[in-house]
Amino acid sequence: MENTYLIEKDFKELLKEQSAYKEAIALAHWDMRTKIPKKGVEQRSEVVGFLAEKLHQLETSEKMKYFIDVLKDNTKDDIIRKTVEECEQNYERNRKIPHDEFKEYVMLQSKSEAIWQEAREKSDFTLFQPYLEKLVDYNKKFANYWGYEKNIYDALLHNYEPGVTTETLDQVFPALRNSLTGLLDKINQSNVKPDPQVLKGHFPKTKQEAFTLDILEKMGYDFSSGRLDETIHPFAISLNINDVRVTTRYDEEDFRMAVFGTIHEGGHALYEQNINRNLASTPLATGTSMGIHESQSLFWENFVGRSESFWSSHYELFKNYAPEAFQSVPLNQFYRAVNEVKPSFIRIEADELTYPLHIMIRYELEKALINGEIDVKDLPGLWNEKMKDYLGIVPPSDKEGVLQDIHWSGGDFGYFPSYALGYMYAAQFNHTLNKEMNVNNLIASGEFHQIREWFTKHVHQFGKMKKPLEIVNDVTGESLDAKYLVDYLTKKYSGIYQF
Repeated sequence: MENTYLIEKDFKELLKEQSAYKEAIALAHWDMRTKIPKKGVEQRSEVVGFLAEKLHQLETSEKMKYFIDVLKDNTKDDIIRKTVEECEQNYERNRKIPHDEFKEYVMLQSKSEAIWQEAREKSDFTLFQPYLEKLVDYNKKFANYWGYEKNIYDALLHNYEPGVTTETLDQVFPALRNSLTGLLDKINQSNVKPDPQVLKGHFPKTKQEAFTLDILEKMGYDFSSGRLDETIHPFAISLNINDVRVTTRYDEEDFRMAVFGTIHEGGHALYEQNINRNLASTPLATGTSMGIHESQSLFWENFVGRSESFWSSHYELFKNYAPEAFQSVPLNQFYRAVNEVKPSFIRIEADELTYPLHIMIRYELEKALINGEIDVKDLPGLWNEKMKDYLGIVPPSDKEGVLQDIHWSGGDFGYFPSYALGYMYAAQFNHTLNKEMNVNNLIASGEFHQIREWFTKHVHQFGKMKKPLEIVNDVTGESLDAKYLVDYLTKKYSGIYQF
C-alpha cells in the first residue's frame, strides 16, 4: 500500500507539471485573443508551439505509460482511477501523432487565428483560405491516426462530445430542423409581431459593461477568481479553477450582443468555477464535454436571460444604465422585442429558435470538408447557399458569412454540433429542474443561487468524473430527447406571437 501511495504521489506531480503547461498555453491564448499587438503574433505562436510540444511529450511519455500500467488496476482512489482512464485515452490518441507534426499544427492554429481576424476585418476569405486548407488536411490526418468505425468525422467529434456519432446527429438534426422550420412558418404567418424599434438607441459601452458586470455578479460569477475583458469573438477560458475568465463584445447600437453574450459566457464560467476542488491539477478539472458546457451557457443565456421572469425583475436595473430612449418602453414590449424571431446572418446574434439552424449549416459543411466531399475554396458559396436554404437570407459579405466564427481558425472541427446538443441538454435539464422547484419564481425574485447550486450538485462538481451522456441520464432519468427543446420553444413563441 505504501508503494502504491508513493507511486500515486509521483503521478500527481506529473499531472501538476502538465497542468502548468496547460495554464501557460491558455494564458497565451487569452492574451492573443484580447491584448496582443499585431507584430507579437508570430513570436507568441512559436512560444505556444514550444509549450504544446512539451505538453504532448509529457502526455505520451514512457513515464506516463508507466503510471497508467501500474495504477490502472491498483488504486482505491476514485479520482486517481478516473484520472488514469482519462490519461490513458489521451495517451493512446496523442501518441499516434508525431511530436513534430503536433508542434507544427499548434503553431499553425495560432497563426491561423491571427490571419482569420485580418481576413474577417477585410471580409476577404482568400487571405484565410490557405491556412484553412492546411488545418483541414491536419485534421484529416489526425482523424486517420486515431481511427474510426464508420465516418472519419466521428474521430473529431469524439474530442468534444464522447459517445455521440454522426449517425446520431444525422437522426436528431433533421427532425429538429423540421420542428423549428414548422414553428418559423407559424411565426411568419402571425399578424402579432414584436416591435424591434423599441430596442434602438445608442447605448454607451461603459454603461453596457456596468450592467453586464452586475448580472454576472447576480449569477454568482466569482470575480475574485475571474475577470471580464473585450474581444472580437467572445469566449470563456479556464486557466485553473481559481482563474476563469470571461470576454464579451460590445456594439453601442445593439446592447443585446454584450448582454446576452456575457450571460452566455458567464454560464460557461460558472461550470468551471464550481468544479470539485479535489480535481484541481488533473485532466478531470474541466467540463466533461462541450455539449454539457453549452448546456450551461445556453441555460443561463436563454432559459434565464431571455425569460419574461428575468426582465420582470431586472428591467428597472437595466434602465438605470440604459439611455433615455429606453425609459418609456413598457416591459412587455421590451421582453417581446428581445425575443423577436428573425433570421440573422450572425450566429451569436441569432434568436433562440433559429440558432440551431446555424449550427446545422456548419455541421454539414465541416463534415463534408473532412469527408473530402467539398473543397475549402468552395466554402463561401456553399455557406451562402445553405443560409438561403435554411434561413431564407444570403450574407452580403464573407464577414457576415463564412468568416464570422473563430472555430475553424483554431482547427476545432467537430465542435459545432455541441452547440445544438447543448441546447437540447439545457431544455431537458430545465424540464427536470422545474419538477424540483419553480424556476420562473426563483428568476423573478432574483434567487439565482438555488439554480446555480442545483447545477453544481448535479453537473458542475463532477468535472470529467462523469461522461456527458451519463450526466444526462443521471440528472433527467432518460437519454437525450429533443422534444423538450421543441416543447419549450413552442410554448414560449406561441405566447409571444399568439398562434
